[in-house]
Amino acid sequence: MSMRVEKSDEFGDLDELWKKIFNSEFTGRYTSVKGVRLPEIFNKFADEIENFEVRDDDVWVCSFPKGGTTWTQEMVWCLGNDVDLEGAKADLFQRFPFFEVTAVVDYSAFRKKKPDDRSKKHAMTSLEFCRTRSSPRFIKTHLPFQLLPRDLREGKTRAKIIYVWRNPKDTCVSFFHHSKLLEGYRGDFELFCKLFLFDKLYCCPYWDHILGFWNNRNDKKHEMLLIKYEEMKSDLTSVVRRTSEFLGKPPLPPEKLAILMDHLTFSKMKNNPAVNKEEWIAYIKQFDLSTEDGKFMRKGEVNQWQTEMSPEMSEKFDEWTAEHLKASDLTL
Repeated sequence: MSMRVEKSDEFGDLDELWKKIFNSEFTGRYTSVKGVRLPEIFNKFADEIENFEVRDDDVWVCSFPKGGTTWTQEMVWCLGNDVDLEGAKADLFQRFPFFEVTAVVDYSAFRKKKPDDRSKKHAMTSLEFCRTRSSPRFIKTHLPFQLLPRDLREGKTRAKIIYVWRNPKDTCVSFFHHSKLLEGYRGDFELFCKLFLFDKLYCCPYWDHILGFWNNRNDKKHEMLLIKYEEMKSDLTSVVRRTSEFLGKPPLPPEKLAILMDHLTFSKMKNNPAVNKEEWIAYIKQFDLSTEDGKFMRKGEVNQWQTEMSPEMSEKFDEWTAEHLKASDLTL
């Protein structure tokens, strides 16, 4: 059950406030789709997403935004392609496209601003782009379990799902900076935390997203692996080996494992133009969407919340987490 905003809440009507502090020119109004906070434009593509044909050899990396998605994508693609670092020089979107981006960003608004710009055509037609990729396909999505394509949700294929998640406090911190960099967020961090807790941000509710996958992880209809970001930070080697086994790949020889581990270090990822989205950030900045300078990969640390979140807000997050997990066997 989500927390409720009382009339006396210090921030007032959060829906109205959201409109004032986000640049919504490229997302439009937001609505609830099966209980999920998404732009209204999603409804135009809902049937196409529901009926998307999933293949047996697909690999889908799923996550709530800012949960360690890009890092996981690069690891999975490399494992699925015999650590082909030459092939990994291609842009990550080309290798591992963002499935529903067409359905959550109004690219007609971009075209009105820059009608001759063709550089992001694949993002403007992401569903078709995914549909026409050769097998095996690697696909990223932030959609919660209940909004996945029917074939994937109902386990009608042997496609593999890898779900990565991160503790909510650090997710919120990372999402805040992402929203200032790419989504025109104009509020402060305290307010952003409030929007996060009260399910007013893209893809919220957070815990419904996590638990949707967690509660289906043992269903024999699905081939699903859950990874926690903090596990990747503390013991990436073990996560790589577990993921490789899940993908049906033979163990990497020591020399290839060492090459992959070096490739996946945060410093290498942050400076890798194939994954750090510098070109995309430069493109977005043409439209005055950024409210802070920064990089897509900012720090990549755990427990960032300890220096950014007030003790009072941290306590609210703890209470909120305890409420949502009291009936679950999931632990942080």
